[in-house]
Amino acid sequence: MTARALIAATLLLLAAAGRAPAERVVADVSQNRIAITAGFDGSELFVYGAVARIAPPLEGRMGVVVRIAGPSTPVLVRRKSRVLGVWANTSSELVDAAPSYYAVAATGPIDETISHTENLRHRVSLRHALRLVDAASTGDEREAFLDAVTRLRESSGLYVIAPGGVAVTGDVLFRASFQLPANIVEGAYRVTVLLTRDRRVIDVFETEIDVAKAGIERLLYDASRQQPLVYGIIAIAIAMAAGLAASETFRWLRR
Repeated sequence: MTARALIAATLLLLAAAGRAPAERVVADVSQNRIAITAGFDGSELFVYGAVARIAPPLEGRMGVVVRIAGPSTPVLVRRKSRVLGVWANTSSELVDAAPSYYAVAATGPIDETISHTENLRHRVSLRHALRLVDAASTGDEREAFLDAVTRLRESSGLYVIAPGGVAVTGDVLFRASFQLPANIVEGAYRVTVLLTRDRRVIDVFETEIDVAKAGIERLLYDASRQQPLVYGIIAIAIAMAAGLAASETFRWLRR
């Protein structure tokens, strides 16, 4: 390497170091793949990491926000009202995209850990994750449909907001735990860690967790999708065999 090339390479390295943030977040998850088996009753997921520094800590209060978002799908929400004394569906709205699972944990209250502008930019709050584009409803009615989706999934453990759910040790190490319920769906779950100072995001870490059916669950699921006729015939045969076995058992017990 010539002297000119060596000088150029050195200048590039120095420039890259100068652009690097003074603080970076380094994180990982306890498991990158979750298998949904016949006996699956949920799984606990840990997100942990550290703040790497190439200089003394920056001024301002440090914060960490951890978000886990499952696959988004459209959701049809219906409203029931009493019509002539009978409960009936009177209106509906299609939410264009709603995460199948959504959890946010932070070192403190969300609005005290990340600013409104950064919250909107990184879509941290649950409201920013729900999309209702071509809505027939407006104003309070529109919000009521979004509240219904949030309320139903919160009661099922699919939407979780945990202010103070991230523990920080020594202003360096952090850790958060999430309980994934048994009713989660397959797909890629996006994990995002935001490092903040005075509510401003200074670094972001992202990774994915693969959630998929395994074992007999995967076999039955694939069969029902790829060979529905064969799957249906086998299901009927198993049901008939079980019914016949139960009938013969009760007949034998009556003797």
